Parts: sequence; structure tokens; C-alpha cells
Amino acid sequence: MEFTGVYHKTSEQMSYPLDENRLVINLKTGYDVKQVFIHHGDPFDAGILGGSEKWTGKREEIFYKKRLPHQLWWTTTLTPTYKRCKYYFELHTEDEVWYYFEDGFLTEEQVNMEGRLLQYFIVPWMNPADVNRTPGWVNDTVWYQIFPDRFCRGNREKNDPDVLPWQTGKVTNQEKYGGDLEGIRQKLPYLQDLGITGIYLNPIMEAETNHKYDTMDYTKIDPSFGDDETMKALVSEAHERGIRIMLDAVFNHCGRKFGPWLDVQEKGRGSKYADWFMVQDWEEIGKQGDTRDGRFYSFAFADWMPKLNTNNPEVIEYFCGVCEGWIRKYDIDGIRFDVGNEVSHRFLKRMREHLKKIKPDIYLLGEIWHDASQWLAGDEYDSVMNYPLMSGIHDFFLDRTMGKEELEYMVNRCYTMYMQQNNNVLFNLLDSHDTERLMNRFHDLDKFYQQLAVLFTLPGSPCIYYGTEIAMEGGFDPDCRRCMPWDEIGTDENRERISRMKTLIRLRKKDETFRSLHFHFPGSIENRRCVEYIKLDESGRKTEVLLNCSDEKIEIKEAGEILFARKYQNGILEKNGTLIRRI
Repeated sequence: MEFTGVYHKTSEQMSYPLDENRLVINLKTGYDVKQVFIHHGDPFDAGILGGSEKWTGKREEIFYKKRLPHQLWWTTTLTPTYKRCKYYFELHTEDEVWYYFEDGFLTEEQVNMEGRLLQYFIVPWMNPADVNRTPGWVNDTVWYQIFPDRFCRGNREKNDPDVLPWQTGKVTNQEKYGGDLEGIRQKLPYLQDLGITGIYLNPIMEAETNHKYDTMDYTKIDPSFGDDETMKALVSEAHERGIRIMLDAVFNHCGRKFGPWLDVQEKGRGSKYADWFMVQDWEEIGKQGDTRDGRFYSFAFADWMPKLNTNNPEVIEYFCGVCEGWIRKYDIDGIRFDVGNEVSHRFLKRMREHLKKIKPDIYLLGEIWHDASQWLAGDEYDSVMNYPLMSGIHDFFLDRTMGKEELEYMVNRCYTMYMQQNNNVLFNLLDSHDTERLMNRFHDLDKFYQQLAVLFTLPGSPCIYYGTEIAMEGGFDPDCRRCMPWDEIGTDENRERISRMKTLIRLRKKDETFRSLHFHFPGSIENRRCVEYIKLDESGRKTEVLLNCSDEKIEIKEAGEILFARKYQNGILEKNGTLIRRI
């Protein structure tokens, strides 16, 4: 047996309570393992210390598995009667049987050896307080990300000489176009009609730049966007339309005009805020230029965005108060934490505890572009922006040497990194204010809709970036932040694109299979670039997703009920065609 391919531990996503009664257990093995059984029971079934009675446990086969690049991921869900569980695994290859315990592998003879002190895997107690709980409403949400300065100008009487006329085409980070909260409020009927049920707003607090990631005042709406009353009206009206609101929290760093940083610049080490930042060289603190010299830490070496010391109890309590103020004042539903992997764990644990007491179902989302397991144990973020999924989807469509199994491996990897509770509320996206726009990557509407088909049928919570509904283009930051071309929305071409987006959104909201966590890749179509996966809901209904990413036409048997199709007719799925159907 491939011993090096086998792995399990009684923590993180390998073994965890799904709720107060159910225990999820996952195991990795090599492909040589053909069958797995789990022996499980209460640790005290044979007495407190076992005594002369041998503990055996109930033997059950584990049937459900996913394919990873070099391993299989086996998963089962148990319901321990007394919320405790003791277990070990029985692994079958073609010609061997091994028993896997916490300290390694044993033969049947060794397991049955008289007097042997076996080291079982133990879940000592499924404490309700330790269950990872995430907000149930998020899985039902379809998000729409808005970069406020470029979405819609509601206040057309702006007297700011820096505001440029609304335009289409390329932009930089220097221009301001006057988009504001009133503009977003005025477009709520449009978003409701599109089917959107959640808005993620890029920062709206007072700052110098148009992107607002250099905060001056965390308690004040930027005057170019509006004021408290405008924000309250936006949230209230959005809620009336069934739309939730998530704000962007920039707590890893601040702007150069943030009050405490100005005080530190003036008073140096003597400032009462001296420990709010990470200053290494007080003599050079006023020096201009990037911070590679180490005089103080900043975001991405930008001296105008000094890094906050989120280990400091005063900083932690200040920002807990800031978020509490946002919730109580505006009634927001979620908070997205910018640079969420650099904020301290101490900060996030305290923040979660504080905010969940005020609003238990608030959604706490971290911006993390890599494996975020250490932030998703149930005491920090509810979930993260699923950039690994975005990257994997993009790479598959870019690299035509990749076979369909490699997309399967990537998707399975993304959904085996975290607990099921986190997977339910993953923030799935294909582009954002930090990336090249989806349409810009291939300039191909067929591939564009193929990727959207994946976005809307995988577990989690899908988000589209403003303008994606009309296949808006834009290069890497800052060009991905173009003005929304409202004057062009009504063209025949854009009406058709919006109609297709509405169909995907409607299916996502109304069809349980689209939102379900359960999926598998049957591999029944021989073409190496034809992606095929099946979604299942709790009642057993099935939806099949087919993406022809090859250069050949593919004949599809048994059409079923067609839910969404592009380049499919009379049983033939054309090159770059998409078919979603009930089977």
C-alpha cells in the first residue's frame, strides 16, 4: 500500500462537527486504496479504561469519495449517540488490508494481539460551543460587487471640480467620476429585476483616493459618496427589496491622513498612538518613498498606507467599535475584511465574538487568495473570497493541454480545504476590482458563459462584478474599474446578455440542485476536454452541467429538460458550447 498517500487527523476539515449531532470524518488515501471501512463507537463502550473487554466499534463502509491529483478523499458523516467518537480505518487495496490508527498502520494480526494498547482516533466531545456556525442566508444569496465611484452618479449637481464627465473606455486610479450611494440607491430596481440579493460595496468611508482603501475616518461616509442619511436610506430600501448589504473593512492599514497616524507623525514615539502602528525607525518616519527600508511596515511598501498593529488591544477595541457602529447605524448584513490574511488572529477572534453578539447572522468574509484553513475554524471568518477557484477555472480555459480531470481535481481541492459550513458560504467570483475582467481574458462570449455556468452551479455564494451582466471589458487594475455604461444598457446586444444573466440567477435562486453541496464528475463522455458534472439535491433530483471545451462537436444523448444552453441544438454541443439540463 502507498502509506505516504494516507492522511487523517482529528482537527480542521478532516474531522469536525457539522452541527450538534453530526460528525464529518474525511480521509486521504492513494489511488491504490479501493475500499475503506470505518470502525467507530463511543470511547467508553468497553468501560472507562477498557479493562478485559476489547473495544471493537461498529464497522461501516465509506462510499463517498472525490478525486484529487494524487489522492482520493473519502468522506462520511456519523451521528455519535453521546457526542463522543472513537474510531480507526480499515483500508483495502487489490491484495492487502491495513488498519490505520493515530500512530500508524497495523496488520490484522497486530490489531488482535493480546494486550496491545491501540492508539485510536478520538473525538472527545462535540461541544455545541465549538461547532463552526455560518449564516444560513448566504448560500441563497447572489452578490453584485460595486466600485462606488464608477457605478452610477445619482447626485448630478456635484460641484467638485475634480469630477470628470461620465465616460466609457479605459480608466486609471487618478480620475474621479462621481459615482455615489444615491446612484446605487436609484439603481436598486435594476438590481432587483436582475435577481441580485446581495450587494458588496468597495470602501465607502472617507479617504483621499477614488478607491478609498486609504481610510481617513472609519466613522464617516466619504462626502463624495454621500452621508449617513444616504447610507441608511440605501440599506433600508435594499432590505425592502430583499437585497442585503456588505461593507468593505480596511483594517490591515489606514491612510496617511488617519488621525492617529497624523498624531504619530507629529509627536513620534511620544504619541499615545505610537503602538497603533509598526514603526521600526522613529528617526526616519517622515521620509518619503516606499518602505522597503523597513522604517515602518505598510501595505505593499506604500508609505501612504501604514500598517496598523492589530495585536494592540486598543486597536482591536477601536475597530470593534467601528464595526458595531456600522451595524447599529446602517443595519448592514456583512463585512468583508481587506487584506484579511495580514490582520492578527487575536483581532479577528475578538471581532467575531463582539459582532456575533450584536448581530448573530452577520457575514464575516476574509479577503484571502490562498488556502485559508487557519482562519476558518469557526472563531474568525465565516468564509473567504474563493480566488483559488477563480484561478483554477481560468487556467483550465487558458491551458488547452489540461484534460477535464484536471478541472475536476481543482474543483475537488477547493471543496476539501474547508469544513462544509464554510463551503456553504464561500464567496465565489470570477473577477473583481483586483483582477482583469472576465470578458477581457478571452474576448470570447462562449467561454465567458461557460465559466459563468460553473460559477452559478458550484457550492457557495456566487458574485458578479458590476457590468458582468453585459460582458463589460477591462484590463488589470485600474482598468477593471471602468464606468458602468448606462447609456448602452438598452441596446439589443446588452438586453440579450442581461436576459442570459437573469436566467442563470433565476436558476441559482429557484433550483436547489444549483445551490447544493453535492456533486460528482461521472466522466461518461470520452472527449478529454468535455467537462461533465452532476449536481444532486437532498431529494435526489439531478442537474447535469456539460461544457464542450474541445475543438470538436459532441453528440449528447437523452436531452432531458434544458435549463440553460448556448451552442447546443438537436443533440449536438458545439465547440465552446454550454448545456445545463435536468436528468
